[in-house]
Amino acid sequence: MDTHTDITGIAYIILIAMGCGLLFTRLRQPAIVGYILCGVLLGPSGLQLVENRGDISLMAELGVLMLLFVIGLELKVSTLMTVWKIALGATVIQVGGSLGVMLLVKDWLGFPLGQAVLLAFALALSSTAVVIKLLEQLGALHTRTGRVVVGVLIAQDMAVAPMIMALNGLAGEGFTTFDAGKVVASMVFLAALVLWLARRPLPMPFAKEATRHKDLVPLAGMAFCFGAAALSGSFGLSAGYGAFLAGLILGNSDQAESFEQGSQPIQAVLLMVFFLSVGLLLDLGFLWDNVGRVIFLVAMVLVFKTLLNIGGLRLLGLDWPRVILSSVMLAQVGEFSFVLTGMGLHLGLLDETTGQLVVAITVLSLAVTPLWVGVARRLGRPGTPLHTLGDVLRGIFGPVRHRMTRTRDRVLRLVTRAAPRPLLAVAEGPPEGEPEGEPKGESGEGGATGEVDRDDGPVDYASAKDRQTDGRGVPVPATPEPKSHA
Repeated sequence: MDTHTDITGIAYIILIAMGCGLLFTRLRQPAIVGYILCGVLLGPSGLQLVENRGDISLMAELGVLMLLFVIGLELKVSTLMTVWKIALGATVIQVGGSLGVMLLVKDWLGFPLGQAVLLAFALALSSTAVVIKLLEQLGALHTRTGRVVVGVLIAQDMAVAPMIMALNGLAGEGFTTFDAGKVVASMVFLAALVLWLARRPLPMPFAKEATRHKDLVPLAGMAFCFGAAALSGSFGLSAGYGAFLAGLILGNSDQAESFEQGSQPIQAVLLMVFFLSVGLLLDLGFLWDNVGRVIFLVAMVLVFKTLLNIGGLRLLGLDWPRVILSSVMLAQVGEFSFVLTGMGLHLGLLDETTGQLVVAITVLSLAVTPLWVGVARRLGRPGTPLHTLGDVLRGIFGPVRHRMTRTRDRVLRLVTRAAPRPLLAVAEGPPEGEPEGEPKGESGEGGATGEVDRDDGPVDYASAKDRQTDGRGVPVPATPEPKSHA
């Protein structure tokens, strides 16, 4: 009986997750936002089908490793090398700017060092999944702007593994010299690996043999991912660092396409579980009680990151049109903030309230990113005046007003077509065969003047004494004398 209940619960989870993913995809939103919403609906503040995040914690941790593996798998070193100066410089400015701001305000906000560093790391990262989807929708993925944005995202993703190692060091007895040495060594090794892969692929044992059998490809991908994670952990490094390196090596090998296609189903399931577990962290009661605070912080994050990106990319020599669009594209908080938040809660760097706040801000920033990009594109159109506040508001809401007007006209046409014939008589005129301009009453138009305009001239009524009326007192036109025909 318990087994039947567990299977039923799993079926509900999968069905609701699929429905939420399809809904948000239909709304041109990232599917991951739908998975997070699914977690909210199934969690303690929703239907309570999953009351404890620990019930799926193992799957969620595997999802984190798979997320890092997928990022490495999709990371093409050749793309990074074309814009590596801008990508590396922009990432350093983003991380450095976020760290600088958080360290300046941490004493005022009462944050300990570990919490301030974690929040700075989460703030600096952008969402690879959301931005790639937006670039594809705009047809800008293979343009110069697209290459710059993707290069920055790749550089940010490469910085995640050292960030995780730094947070592990801060959560222990403090960030010692040995911890700093491990972080520096990991970054040096990563840079050397990227330079190697830019020249030639690194041979992987059994990779070529595995790709000859389609049923072995998903299993081989998981073996490389989790095997590298275990190996990294045995050396005292982060398991996520090993998973990322495994994906990076496989993604730049001759068998990259086979592994990407073969491991997609497993990736989809584990990533769904991970983002669903993130939704379990989000408490609707907390969000409702702090909705004003959350919205204000989301706006501040979007504005701060946009301005920081504009300054950094412009400083690196990018022209203004590409600077604006690229900066807005990178303004949201990325999905890796969920990984860092989970780590912070587990390591004691974050309390529950701050964790809830970070999750809420991240989810809302991901959801409003398409709107934020749309606003930037409207304001960036050639010839758009931006001299006054009214010009800015017209640039933002002008297309929305035009769309609302078209929708209203379309609804009115549909109502007019569907309405019964008598209801349309007033709008369309009298039925065929009756004279237009028939008096509407003594107080109506034409009823007090004795004549009504018609296309073929005025119609004279009889005198007031012998004028004919119907039973309601409405005057009836005098019957014209028949004409005699000789």
